[in-house]
Amino acid sequence: MIELMTKVRRGINALLSTIAAIILITMSALVIYQVFTRYVLNNPADFTEEIIRYLLIWICFIGAAYAFNSRQHMALLFVQNQMNPPVKRALVIFSDVLILLFAIFVMLVGGVKLAVSARQEFSALLGIPRSLVYAMAPIAGAFTVVSQIINLVEDFTGMEIK
Repeated sequence: MIELMTKVRRGINALLSTIAAIILITMSALVIYQVFTRYVLNNPADFTEEIIRYLLIWICFIGAAYAFNSRQHMALLFVQNQMNPPVKRALVIFSDVLILLFAIFVMLVGGVKLAVSARQEFSALLGIPRSLVYAMAPIAGAFTVVSQIINLVEDFTGMEIK
């Protein structure tokens, strides 16, 4: 079972980091193109601004899912480090359960509802359905749910799953 969780965690990390890299490269290229068309050609490309905004939303969700999967999310450790090991372990478990609940109810369920409700709304310049943009919330939520289940197994067993 641990071997499977290790493979799942590594697969999620590889997939999310690859997607994030592709989005970051695309955003950089679009920003360079926008600057070129604005200042060199004096005819700015308007569509790039909307694409960059949507890609920024996507990379934020992907980055959050990656951070939870690799346990590199922000934390205030000075309080946690002052506690004795049993209390510290209980605090970590409590935190991981809260993140799991947030991922299930807000990102996954709420994200699906948001994406479905926005399928009749279209973006101003590109004319694409807004549900395409909002679809990243439940996708990232699904990755976060899987990651948090693995994190909770780590918390309860004490084994590190890399």
